[in-house]
Amino acid sequence: MPDKPLIGISVHMRSLYNSERTIMALRPTYTHAVTKAGGVPLMIPSQPDEVALRATFDALDALVISGGGDVDPGLYGATERSPYLMGVDRERDEMEIKLVRWAIDEDKPLLCICRGIQVLNVALGGTLIQDVRQDVEGALRHDAPSDAWFDRLVHDITVSTDSRLQEALGNPGETLHVNSLHHQALDRVADGLTVSSLAEDGIVEGVEIPDKTFMIGVQWHPEALVDSEPPMYQLFSTLIDRSR
Repeated sequence: MPDKPLIGISVHMRSLYNSERTIMALRPTYTHAVTKAGGVPLMIPSQPDEVALRATFDALDALVISGGGDVDPGLYGATERSPYLMGVDRERDEMEIKLVRWAIDEDKPLLCICRGIQVLNVALGGTLIQDVRQDVEGALRHDAPSDAWFDRLVHDITVSTDSRLQEALGNPGETLHVNSLHHQALDRVADGLTVSSLAEDGIVEGVEIPDKTFMIGVQWHPEALVDSEPPMYQLFSTLIDRSR
C-alpha cells in the first residue's frame, strides 16, 4: 500500500468551559474530509516556536489553513478596527502567515478555507473587508445565523472556466451552491493571486496561484460538505493527489 500523504491542518485556541484555561480546537469535519480523501490529518499546534513550526512544516506533504476568527487588521495596514471584529488572535495570524509563505515559496500544496483565504490574501499583501453586512451595500447574507448551517447550501457562486479551482472540484460547471459562514471577505486582492470564483454580489469566493501545484483558497466551508456534495469531496481528493 502506498504511503498516505500527511496533511497539516491549522487549529485555533478557545476557552475551556468559559474559563481562563484554553485548548487547541478544530472541527472534526476537517480531519474527516482529509481522511475520507485518502490523507492522514495532523493538527498543527497553534503556538509553537518557529523552530518547531518549521520542523512540522517540513514533515508535511500539504497544508490546510482552517477557518476561525478574524485576522488582525494591523497585519494588512488598516488604521480603523470594525466594532464587529471577533476572535482576533495575532499569534495564530502570524503563525499561519509564515506557513502560507513557506508553502508558496516551496510549492507545497495548500488549501485555505474561509478565514484561510483571508490569511492567504493578507500574507501576500492584500486587504480585507472587515464586515460585509456593514461595508458592502446590497451584499448577500454571508454570515449564517448559527453553526447548524454548516451543511446548508445558501447561495450560488460562479467558478471560472479552466481555472485550477474548477479542475480541482471535478469540473462541476460554472455555477456551484455553497454554504456560507463568514462576515469578512477579500477587499484588495493581493498581487500574485487570481480570482477564480465570485458570489452573486461580487464577493470573492475563490482565489488561486495558477502556476503552482495546488494553491487554492475558498471562502466557503467545503470540508463540511464532503459527504453530501461530490465537488467538495473532489476538492479534497485533488489536494491529496497533488500531495503524493
